[in-house]
Amino acid sequence: GLMGTSSICPPACAAGSKGEPLKRESHRKGSVVNVNPTNIRPQSDTPEIRKYKKKFNAEVLCAGLWGVNLLVGTENGLWLLDRSGQGKVYSLISRRRFQQMDVLEGLNVLITISGKKNKLRLYYLSWLRNKILHNDPEVEKRLGWTSVGDLEGCVHYKVVRYEKIKFLVIALKNAVEVYAWAPKPYHKFMAFKSFRALPQKPLSVDLTVEEGQRLKVIYGSVSGFHAIDVDSGTPYDLYLPTHIQGSIRPHAVIILPNKAGTEVLVCYEDEGVYIDTFGRITKDTVLQWGEMPTSVAYLQSNQVMGWGEKAIELRSANTGSLEGVFMHKKAKKLKFLCERNDKVFFASVQSGGSSQIYFMTLGQNSLFSW
Repeated sequence: GLMGTSSICPPACAAGSKGEPLKRESHRKGSVVNVNPTNIRPQSDTPEIRKYKKKFNAEVLCAGLWGVNLLVGTENGLWLLDRSGQGKVYSLISRRRFQQMDVLEGLNVLITISGKKNKLRLYYLSWLRNKILHNDPEVEKRLGWTSVGDLEGCVHYKVVRYEKIKFLVIALKNAVEVYAWAPKPYHKFMAFKSFRALPQKPLSVDLTVEEGQRLKVIYGSVSGFHAIDVDSGTPYDLYLPTHIQGSIRPHAVIILPNKAGTEVLVCYEDEGVYIDTFGRITKDTVLQWGEMPTSVAYLQSNQVMGWGEKAIELRSANTGSLEGVFMHKKAKKLKFLCERNDKVFFASVQSGGSSQIYFMTLGQNSLFSW
C-alpha cells in the first residue's frame, strides 16, 4: 500500500510554492509523496520565516509532518497541506475537532485527540492516503480508524520511544493512563498502567526512563509539576512554584538528553526551572523569557523556543541562555505545531478564529526581524 512513485502533485511542479528547491527521490518508503525539499540554507544563515497562503477559517490546533507534507488539525477538521507542490490543501475529515496529533509512519497510524468527547482515536495512514488518491479499493472498504481503550476526556498525550517499545502516556481529567504498542498480530496500543484519582488534574504529561530502568510519569498541573513512580504507583510533587500567586500555566516538561533521563526542565508562565526526577533543583539558573509565551517547545537542536506576542525567543535547553530573537512587526498570538530537522511549524491565531501556518528554517542564528 505504499505510494511508490505516484505523486500527489504532477511531476511538473519542480519547485515549491515558496521557491524552495526540490529534489526528486525515487521510492521514498513510507512518505506520502516522493518529492523532498532539500535543506539548502540561505547564504546569510539567518533563519527564514515563511507563511503558507492558505487561510484556515477555523483555529489551527495541531499539525504533524507526514513525509514532507503537513497534516493540519483545526477546530472543525483535518487537512493535508501539500508542501511538495503548489501548497494545495486537501480536506480529509470535516466537522470534527482535532486537538492533538502525531504521525507514526512506521505503524501506519495518526494518533489524535479528537471529536466532541476528546477521544483518543487512531486513523490509519493508508486510509487517509486513499481519501486523496482513491486508488485502493481494499482500503476503501475498511473502517479508517480505531479507538484506544474507549478513552474519553483526553487532555494531552505523549508518545515515548524506549528501546523497541513505544509507550503512549495519556492525561485524562484526573488520571494518567500508560499504554504500550503491541506489534502484529495485535497492531494496537494495549493498556499497561493506570493511575486514578490523582491529587492534581494533569494538564500535560510525559514519561521518562531513569538510568535505563525505572519508568516515571511526569505531569504538569495548575499548581506545578508532579511525578508518578510507575512501579509503585505513588504520586509525589516535583516542583511547586509557590512564589506565584494563584494557578500557573504549565507549558512544557522537557526531559534533557544525555542526563540518564533524570534531569528535567519544567517550563511554566514566563520561566523554566531545572530539577531532577526527585524534585531537587539541579541548576541555580532560571530560564527567564523576555515576555509571557503563549507556547513553549523543545527542538531537536537542543534548544527551547518560546512564542510571545512581541517576539519568538530561542534559548539553549541546557543553560537557558538566549540564542536568538525574532521580532514581530506587529503583535501576534502564535502557537507551536511541530518540528523536524531544522524546520519549525507554528500557526497564528487571529481574532475570529482564522489561522495561518508559518514555518521557520533555523540557521546559526542571532537577531532577526520578520
